[in-house]
Amino acid sequence: MSTVWGGLALGAIYALVALGYNIVFVSSNVFNFAQAQLLMLGTFIAFWGSVTLKLPTVVVFLLCAVVVGVVAVVEERTAIRLVRGTEGLLVTTVGFATLLDGLTQVIWGGQPLQVPFFGPSKVLDLLSGNVFPVELVLIGVAVVLALGFVAITRGSMLGIALLAVSEDREAALMRGINVRAVAIGAFAAAGVVAGLLGPLIGPKTFAVATLGSSLALKGFVAMAIGGFGSAPGALIGGFAVGLIESESGRYLGESYSTLMIFLALLLVLLLAPNGLFGHARERTV
Repeated sequence: MSTVWGGLALGAIYALVALGYNIVFVSSNVFNFAQAQLLMLGTFIAFWGSVTLKLPTVVVFLLCAVVVGVVAVVEERTAIRLVRGTEGLLVTTVGFATLLDGLTQVIWGGQPLQVPFFGPSKVLDLLSGNVFPVELVLIGVAVVLALGFVAITRGSMLGIALLAVSEDREAALMRGINVRAVAIGAFAAAGVVAGLLGPLIGPKTFAVATLGSSLALKGFVAMAIGGFGSAPGALIGGFAVGLIESESGRYLGESYSTLMIFLALLLVLLLAPNGLFGHARERTV
């Protein structure tokens, strides 16, 4: 059970990255490759606020949310809006992710930095397995955010507007939807969520400049397994990736964990090309 709890906690992190991808994808039909780097930036801001500045816990969370949210808005204004309508969107988001990787390494160095636990750090014995309280919080946050995403996109006017912009940007504009505000809001929301998660993820992953690349890859796999645009799919896909990584690392060795993750991805895509919860879009021509 200790391995299962560890896998679920890892899976919650991957699911949160996939949810960040989906927030932007559903609202603007853009895949933001820099989402994982925003999460990584949140861990560094958490270290800076808690260790360097020694700020109170609440202030650290607010600082992470504001800084990462602002960086996400800057990304939308520079890497997305200026090249929208061209073939360069994926390239610019990858470039912004690379820029964040380089900046964090220049500012904080390449060595892993220990982010302190927020709250109790005593190991709990739950269902015959050892688990840290922060791991339980991560699992709970992932579930709550996935359910909240579903509730917003399916049961509110804001969610309908987001889906409308993603489906047909020009038609949504003609219906009076402020497309630019929706796009900025989606990026800002994804950034704020990534910032708030930084202090929670940092104690488990450390703050290190290579974190973004690792999370981006496995978060993408989680979203591909679950299905693009599906919050429940991101959650299930993230938990699946985390459990596969944890269990294969234990029984087969760490060198086989990534191999097993991509083997599972290939099997899912062979059986369900759109992911477990995804669906193909059809348009009448």
